[in-house]
Amino acid sequence: MTTTLHPGKDGAGVVKRTVLPGGLRVVTESMPTVRSVAVGMWVGIGSRDESPQYMGSSHFLEHLLFKGTPTRDALEISAAIEGIGGEINAFTAKEYTCYYARVLDEDLRVAIDVLADVVTSSLISEEDVEAERGVILEEIAMHDDDPSDVVHEQFSAELYGDTPVGRPILGTVDSITAVSRDRIAEYYRRYYLPTHTVVSVAGNVDHEQVVALVAAAYERAGALGGDASPVPPRVSGPGVELRSGTRVVHRPTEQANLVLGTTALTRTDERRFALGVLNAALGGGMSSRLFQEIREKRGLAYSAYSYTSALADTGQFGIYVGCLPAKIDDVLKICREEVLRVVADGITEEEIVRGKGQMRGGLVLGLEDTGSRMSRIGKGDLVFDELLSVDDLLGRIDAVTPEQIAEVAQDVLTRPMSLAVIGPYEEDRDFSAVVTG
Repeated sequence: MTTTLHPGKDGAGVVKRTVLPGGLRVVTESMPTVRSVAVGMWVGIGSRDESPQYMGSSHFLEHLLFKGTPTRDALEISAAIEGIGGEINAFTAKEYTCYYARVLDEDLRVAIDVLADVVTSSLISEEDVEAERGVILEEIAMHDDDPSDVVHEQFSAELYGDTPVGRPILGTVDSITAVSRDRIAEYYRRYYLPTHTVVSVAGNVDHEQVVALVAAAYERAGALGGDASPVPPRVSGPGVELRSGTRVVHRPTEQANLVLGTTALTRTDERRFALGVLNAALGGGMSSRLFQEIREKRGLAYSAYSYTSALADTGQFGIYVGCLPAKIDDVLKICREEVLRVVADGITEEEIVRGKGQMRGGLVLGLEDTGSRMSRIGKGDLVFDELLSVDDLLGRIDAVTPEQIAEVAQDVLTRPMSLAVIGPYEEDRDFSAVVTG
């Protein structure tokens, strides 16, 4: 059955959804003025689904699925898309994995056929597992060489502890070295099912044609059929334990990197729009309080910002700063003072207007291409109970009140804080006074 989720205007922006036999979802958005299409296959499995013995398997599969199927080897997979001027790639997150391609509209069939082939029919051979094991270990080493990346990973580990949410998406050297081909293949067979999958397509497309092409590709793989229903979005649980702690990682770096923050709202919490406005005012841009205080007025750092992220049952609010090691105490003091000032006094009307404008502009400007539209509808169908239109989202941003911002500040910014620091410090360096306030 096909459902029109959003009617669009003058044929543009029409979003339709069809559920195929076996629970495979197909969602499209029409963009008739462009000549390209973006195709994404979203599998609702990510690193938080891994038990310790499978740690890193979701990301490992992201690599392996491009290595070969019964009908294509690795070169043929990439050449099929690159030979028509397209691009193909994938990424792994905490709660999902996405395989995507962007091609000319006339090459839609090729993109769907190749992506369906790799998602449904990967060989997961022993030879490929061993080759990619080395590649992933190199990726981990590359990641570990960038302290601005590692500090966010260490912050999550301190915030969530040794839980699936707190563990790194890439896995660790030990877990990648230990995981076997059979274990990865079993993980693939267990989770890479039509019931867990959303196919999203945005661009100059016809919904019925997309559905037909997807159905044909999955039927060729023997992966379509039955009366199963799509797996519903993850539901919010009781959340995670509130923790407060400090993690210091010694590195002989020229710059210290820090993240100070706490847990925040789930992705379906209606207060997320108020938190977004608050975040914009506190550290969301060059006009934000943190940027002005830390960089513009005092020259203590080059990069300073705050951010939010959300999962089904928890979220994060964090402040990142990169500064000279000798300046870290001053930077942390300012971060803590600005957080406390927002809790006590709220933000100004001017900051609210600016924060709403920043959110509105970021939303709309971020949807100017087929790839971002494809991501919005694919991720939206996978993780939300409803897919809000852009106008609905803009309306919810506009409806945020000063009282809602004050309430969410009192909730989130008064929670126990955790801190991760990477720099030339001893690992027993005491930052607890700043963390606890």
